[in-house]
Amino acid sequence: MLLGTMLVLFVLVGGAGTASAHAALRDSDPRDGSVLESAPRQVTLTFTEAVGLLDDSFRVFDPDSRRVSTGEAEHVKGSSDAVRVSLPEGLGEGTFTVAWRVVSADSHPISGAFTFSIGEPSATSATIDTGPVENAATSALYDIVRYLAYAALALLVGTVVFVLFCRPAGTDPLRKLVLTGWWTLLVSSVALLLLRGPYEAGTAPATAFDLSTLERTASSRPGLALLARIVLLAATAVLLTVVVRRRQRDGERDGDSGKPVLLAAGGVLAVGLTLTWAAAEHASAGIQVPVAMTSSVLHLLAMAAWLGGLAALLTSLQAAEPLPTSTVARFSKLAFVSVTVLTVTGVYQSWRGLGSWDAFTDTSYGRILIAKLCAVVFLLVAAGFSRRWTGQLLVPVATEAAEVAEVAEAKVVERVPETVGARVTSSGGDGGGNDATDGVSAESPSAPSDPYRRRLRRSVLAEVAVGIAVLVITTILTATLPGRAAAEAAEAAQDAPAPGVINASTTTIPFDVGTPGGHGKVQVTLEPARVGENSVQAVVFGPDDGFAIVPELRISFSLPSKDIGPLNAEVTDLGGYWGTNTLQLPIAGTWTMKVTIRTSDVDQVSVSRKVKISP
Repeated sequence: MLLGTMLVLFVLVGGAGTASAHAALRDSDPRDGSVLESAPRQVTLTFTEAVGLLDDSFRVFDPDSRRVSTGEAEHVKGSSDAVRVSLPEGLGEGTFTVAWRVVSADSHPISGAFTFSIGEPSATSATIDTGPVENAATSALYDIVRYLAYAALALLVGTVVFVLFCRPAGTDPLRKLVLTGWWTLLVSSVALLLLRGPYEAGTAPATAFDLSTLERTASSRPGLALLARIVLLAATAVLLTVVVRRRQRDGERDGDSGKPVLLAAGGVLAVGLTLTWAAAEHASAGIQVPVAMTSSVLHLLAMAAWLGGLAALLTSLQAAEPLPTSTVARFSKLAFVSVTVLTVTGVYQSWRGLGSWDAFTDTSYGRILIAKLCAVVFLLVAAGFSRRWTGQLLVPVATEAAEVAEVAEAKVVERVPETVGARVTSSGGDGGGNDATDGVSAESPSAPSDPYRRRLRRSVLAEVAVGIAVLVITTILTATLPGRAAAEAAEAAQDAPAPGVINASTTTIPFDVGTPGGHGKVQVTLEPARVGENSVQAVVFGPDDGFAIVPELRISFSLPSKDIGPLNAEVTDLGGYWGTNTLQLPIAGTWTMKVTIRTSDVDQVSVSRKVKISP
């Protein structure tokens, strides 16, 4: 029953070790829906975080749905979040489709498609198979195995920490948890290594044994992390075997299990295992990578110590042999420290994912995070009740231990010489109150403590129930785009042109020279409103909103923040409108466009507006 509960809990965790999420496409060159005068030499994609490439990350199709031969996909030099592929010469005209698929820094594959046109858009859109987005069977299987790996890590690390720190009277039931955790983590790691290739490529599970796929996986960052995990598990098996043999040889003695060398080796292996998650997921990319990696490792260790220790505590409470109250008290302290670490690291990871206070309410990630925080508050309340019953459990047992000691001392003093009685009394007091309490609780638990033990079991089960709710929300959170990435993607979407429309900036400016009939408006169109060469077209409308003829019109552009300009657009009268095709704008930013309209030999006015020039 306990293992079934833990399995359900961790199937719901969805990677509680780190708040990971997918990368988002921030920009593309050419832009989606753009119309170009000439064929581009390459296609470049920029994401909100670092991404990895696959063998078939880019596929380009011409207007007739035929695949275009491209160069090898690569990262832009010095940018782990930007990738590109070169295009051949002589593409021709029409609408081209780009299908892409990459692996985000949190190890999840993402994909998409967009179009651009050369010359003019095609008359009809082509029907193109842009490749698999994901294979449902592979994705489901990969997620299940990934959840099992988290469960196994908690059972393995958490149970060992419980044995070393809480020192229960008997460890036989807990050895089964350790073995279950080790074998499950080993099998799940091997399965993840095999499924990694099909998961990234979006193919069926049967392709897991393809040699070329395995070779690519083994050379990728997630694959190397999984290989390191398997090696660390082998070293963990050796260490556990040494500890078990020494305990069998020397007996169940705390001194043997606390050897400094063995403790240090176990600590190194535990940190190494958690690093295999942090090194392959979201913490390894983005801002403040060293701090994020450290936070992720601490978060995973605290999660394992708390949830794995909780499983060990429930197993011990259900055992036939009464659990020493000192063990419960020690776990209470361990759980408090674990929750503190989880809170601190969780706050940091939330800040790293949100990026701003506004993201709490303006993004799905932030709203789900608020729900998680509320659930965590209830979880802490349940943990508080557990600590309360733990404290009540210690009071009657300690009192009974003192009474037994007093009675024993009185009998000894009556029956033996005073000096011998004094030695016996002194010997009986050695080890402090905890040892006396342990002895009484382990051999003869008091009747008054039984209600508190029952209440403790109920409060621990309540912790599990609320913990499941927290982890359900965490599962949803890990599949949600972080607020920081969502904000960047939204900003990029505002700057992107509408599909099938040439990117342009149109500004309408009212003017009035102060004479009768000397007012109207001028409409200026700047195309494509991006860095480089732009065309300018200006149309003047009179008071009746009809076309107006003016003797002179001048347009200039300035960028005060960079002390650039004014740059004269040198527009000329083209018969009904004023324009030019040679305006060069060298830098992106918010420029000031100044328009001067002369309506007669002596009457003129200048008006200004802000225009945004994209990269």
